[in-house]
Order: sequence, then structure tokens, then C-alpha cells
Amino acid sequence: MRHFLLTLLGASFLTMSTTAQADTGSILLLDTTQGQVEIRLLPDLAPNHVARITALANSGFYDGIIFHRVIPGFMAQTGDPDGTGMGGSGQKLDAEFTDYEYRVGTVGMARSMNPNSGDSQFFICFDGCGHLTGQYTVWGQVERGMENVYNIAAGEPPASPDQIVTAKIID
Repeated sequence: MRHFLLTLLGASFLTMSTTAQADTGSILLLDTTQGQVEIRLLPDLAPNHVARITALANSGFYDGIIFHRVIPGFMAQTGDPDGTGMGGSGQKLDAEFTDYEYRVGTVGMARSMNPNSGDSQFFICFDGCGHLTGQYTVWGQVERGMENVYNIAAGEPPASPDQIVTAKIID
């Protein structure tokens, strides 16, 4: 009986450790024409969005996609394979809103007026995004490379847009 109880406690500890590690999230590494950007994924806030972003990155979907909408002092948006701001992967996601405060480097899912219309497009906040809190799904936070995001060409669309050269998930 004592061995059985210790085994159960050990199994519980292993499960808790694995869960705690999974909740910290992986990194989405964007190699852009301005340099690398490391985005910490936040599966505890938006598990379905993180799963979708991960699947798209792993499939090569984001490779070569431009930053089609860049507003200085606000945000840089990408993820549209057409580069027009109207395209996507074809799979809509239900919103996963939280009270995680939008700040510099927060990554959110772009959408139309319909809260459940997020697809593949996302934006990285420069500043001035606090009003988006609770209205757009947060799925990541830039940990390194924000200086490269600031250097992305501005415009809607930019005259010479920067792009994601490759996107991949790293641990």
C-alpha cells in the first residue's frame, strides 16, 4: 500500500511538472527582413489560437508573408498570404478574450468586426494598444527582437514591405 501511494504521488508530481512546463509556452521565432523576433506563446491564455499559430508555423504558412499594415506608434500586422489584409488560412477561430493587458510587444489575433473571425493574421503592438484589452485574443508576448519590429517598414501597405522570411516553433 505504501509503495502504491508513493507511486501515485510520483505520477502526480510528474504530471504537474509536465503541465507547468507546457503552460510556459514555446517560442515562435520569426526571421524577418529586419532580423529575428522571439515571441513567447501563451497557451494558458489562448490554447486554440496557440495551437493554430503553431500548426501554421510548422507547415511553413508564414514563410514569405509580408507585414501588410504597419502603423507607427500602434502596431505591425502580418499573416495574410495575399498581402491585402483580406486573406487568411481559411479556418476561423472563436475568440479567447482575457484581461491580459496589451502593451509593447503583445501579440494579438487580427479579426474583422466579428469577434470569432480570427484566422491567420496577427499584430505586434508597439504602444497605444491598451484599448484592445479584452477585445482581441492575446496569444503571445515578444521576448526578444522588439527593436527589429520597430524597424519594419510603415504603411498600409508599405511601399517596400518587410516580410517574415521563416517562422518556426522552438523550445
